[in-house]
Amino acid sequence: MENFTYFCPTHWIFGRDTQARVGELVARFAGKNATVLLHFGGNSIKRSGLYDTTVSALRERGVRFVELGGVVPNPRLNLVREGIRLCRDAGVSFILAVGGGSVIDSAKAIAAGIDADNGDIWETFVSRRPLKTAVPVATVLTLPATGSEMSPNTVITDEASGYKLGYGDEKLRPVFSIVNPELFFTLPPDQIANGVSDMMSHIFERYFSNTPHCDITDGLCESVLRTIIRNAPCLLENPENYDAWAEIGFAGTVAHNNLLGLGREQDWACHGMEHEISAIYDVAHGAGLAVVTPAWMKFVLPEKSAKLAQFAKNVFGVPAGTTDSETAQAGINALTAFYKKMGLPTTMRELGIPDASRFEEMAKKAVLGRSRDGNEIPQGNFRKLFSGDIVAIYNLAQHD
Repeated sequence: MENFTYFCPTHWIFGRDTQARVGELVARFAGKNATVLLHFGGNSIKRSGLYDTTVSALRERGVRFVELGGVVPNPRLNLVREGIRLCRDAGVSFILAVGGGSVIDSAKAIAAGIDADNGDIWETFVSRRPLKTAVPVATVLTLPATGSEMSPNTVITDEASGYKLGYGDEKLRPVFSIVNPELFFTLPPDQIANGVSDMMSHIFERYFSNTPHCDITDGLCESVLRTIIRNAPCLLENPENYDAWAEIGFAGTVAHNNLLGLGREQDWACHGMEHEISAIYDVAHGAGLAVVTPAWMKFVLPEKSAKLAQFAKNVFGVPAGTTDSETAQAGINALTAFYKKMGLPTTMRELGIPDASRFEEMAKKAVLGRSRDGNEIPQGNFRKLFSGDIVAIYNLAQHD
């Protein structure tokens, strides 16, 4: 196990009717005379009544605010720049994100770019330079998936260049997050499935590690994965199952607040490879991960069969085979079957990508997105992947 420091200061308000506290909490954390940016996506929060509830709560507390909607899945740099301009002009000193991970990621990017001393926001993403300051962000979660409600991370797509990059800084960890499982009841099946895939991938990126003697976090990862696998199908049968949503909502947050990654080297290759797919084809991130992850497992299996066999046995209950490779392959098959049970795609064609014509382009972007000298920066740590490896994984993902 490696040395670590863990500090997770987000106030997490979880349970029924907790969104009613949003005015009180914003007034407390933003302070007097603050101007708040209310950031959201489309019309879903208006149809559900959450927008009216939020606005009324802010007004009752005398909170001054401006609005910016329009966030879409795979949030865009153009809207982030618009938000930065709006916040500078209005003197915004606090951001309230009401929505899912895309809204929260967009809010964090805006928060990182308001202070001109931080420099250009996209250059910050490319260079990964630390922030000097950031405007505080808070959230009301409407879709459990990304874990952005308690993480310091954000992902933004630059449509002009076709790159999708992640960034993290502790200053971007939300000061408070409201998570009410009742707000998830109206989510359609595809969003449920995509969210489940995303949170599982956040665990995989930590679990598949070369660091030895991580029994505690291995066990935590396996337990949360089993919880997701047990409860997620219940939501397809009854999307108003509060207890199942409570488990999934809890799991989504824990999957990405880095509790499960303490003391261990992490991977993140599947996220890096999927970002290039969704940047070009604008597919749902969770759907892309469901296609890439089993293919990645197959690719690394010859060198990493022991950890994959541990996953198969401890998460899916696969009986030990004659060899670790045999057990590991059974675990990959079980994961693929689970994705199919959730209605997720498991091949590139099911994802809407008909051929391999852009695989090399995506692979090059995955390893050159942050390169300053044209040399490839490999994806991942569990097994470092260069562009040729990534093309091979994309090819494996064309078929189950």
